[in-house]
Amino acid sequence: MTLVEIKRAVADGLTVCWCSKNYRVIRDSISEYLIRCENNGDCIALTWTDGETLNGRESEFFVVN
Repeated sequence: MTLVEIKRAVADGLTVCWCSKNYRVIRDSISEYLIRCENNGDCIALTWTDGETLNGRESEFFVVN
């Protein structure tokens, strides 16, 4: 998934994951997109500081049905 596809899916209420269902992409209260670990709640930014480069490969992101 591209960055645009990920953001659109999250905005549409879909569950987007990275690598496994344990890592979910969320949008927080200040509108930042994060990858959140479901086990412990730790988060990393969806992108690097440039706001465009994903913290992971596009092929690693998927929507859960």
